[in-house]
Amino acid sequence: MSSVAPLYLAIDQGGHSTRAIAVDEQGTLVAAAKDRCTVSQPHPHWVEQDSDGVVASVERALAQLSEALGEQRHAIAAAGLATQRSSIACWDRISGVALSPVISWQDTRAGKWLERFAAYAPEIEHTTGLHMSAHYGASKLRWCLDNIAAVQAAHSARRLAWGPLASMLLFRLLHEQPLTVDPANASRTLLWNLSSRDWDDRLLALFGLPREPLPQCRPSAWRFGTLRYAGGEVPLTLVTGDQSAALFAFGEPQLDTAYVNVGTGAFVQRLFRQQPERVGRHLASMVLEYDQELTYALEGTVNGAASALRWFEREYGLADVEADLPEWLARAGTPPLFLNGVSGLGSPFWIADFMPRFIGNGERWQQAVAIVESIVFLLQFNMEGMREHAPPPREIRISGGLAGLDGLCQRLADVSGVRVYRPAACEATARGTAFLIAGRPRLWPEPKGGSRFDPELNRAFSARYQEWRDAMQAALPATLS
Repeated sequence: MSSVAPLYLAIDQGGHSTRAIAVDEQGTLVAAAKDRCTVSQPHPHWVEQDSDGVVASVERALAQLSEALGEQRHAIAAAGLATQRSSIACWDRISGVALSPVISWQDTRAGKWLERFAAYAPEIEHTTGLHMSAHYGASKLRWCLDNIAAVQAAHSARRLAWGPLASMLLFRLLHEQPLTVDPANASRTLLWNLSSRDWDDRLLALFGLPREPLPQCRPSAWRFGTLRYAGGEVPLTLVTGDQSAALFAFGEPQLDTAYVNVGTGAFVQRLFRQQPERVGRHLASMVLEYDQELTYALEGTVNGAASALRWFEREYGLADVEADLPEWLARAGTPPLFLNGVSGLGSPFWIADFMPRFIGNGERWQQAVAIVESIVFLLQFNMEGMREHAPPPREIRISGGLAGLDGLCQRLADVSGVRVYRPAACEATARGTAFLIAGRPRLWPEPKGGSRFDPELNRAFSARYQEWRDAMQAALPATLS
């Protein structure tokens, strides 16, 4: 076995699917597998997944990958896991039995409960780097404790475990059943102190949440345990969040680049080597703790990206809108404006129950284009707000499922005035996870060159962006307008 080149196994557990890939030491893709996940929305503002179903999705993706690898399955040297950061779960710490669904990062069911802590918002933001929002874990955990009898019983019996989705998956998938978590996922709970890099007792007391069920905080790169895989075991040595991993898809990220990932939601990140002191209405995140090196990000969030297209399909009885978007985005014409409140408005507005709406009339294809343009507008609005904290980017690097739309990428370049680069492989999370598992090798070339979108003078689109800004301003509550 010593003569066999090592392979690295990366697991990307996303909102609608689990991906598993194996790459070699140069980042070359050797095999890949994908398994779908089911998302349910049983009530307004509720978004959840069956916990056992998510675990089973990971197990099926691993089994498919093992089959695709054949004899090379035995060359896997290490594995890593990246997950949706703000999703949470509750389980029995003895048996591993699920006590709650996975409550998605998109879920804001406990938003009204969280409003009672408005007076503490400045302290919470200073401690956690997050705006006080029901998208993050604290209010979801409290909702589980208040409303799920099995969670209450397990807590009384001192059997309760809860925390980020990553922690539940580690417990269920690793031989050792560890109760651990990494910084990127812990920092999306409103309970994690960005400076001390541990749970904050004052915030736990404020929200009335016990500390005992929470996982232990470990660095991103850590020997978390051994993954059951292909009839054997593989060390799992890295855990992080999906957006954090995506930054490393093509090697070490650069401080002068804005990183945009457009999947279920859309995110824009600028990196820092030290914790950002002031973030305004954006987020400060710990991206990675690796060999005592800390990497931070200033982040803007757009809650409705692919999920906004799914909303559009449900509302109007449509199917597979994404398949027609390339042609629709290339058509001439003026679409309406879309005020994108799907899953609530993220940064810099932070309105959990903002109603999505179209401004102006249009055919269905024009409305779909308007939704894509709203994603671009929200990303640009966030990047403009970041100028107070970081110089304008030299380049925008885009990844994620919707990044494959040329019309989206060109519009982003036009409205920002910055070149957009799209790697040939747009699914960045798994590849970034593999880079980190492999020890951040100096050489990690792209398999092939990507596409560049240079900004063009597009007066009509720039005018539409200004109209969108004015419409958003008019629609915001008086306290934000």
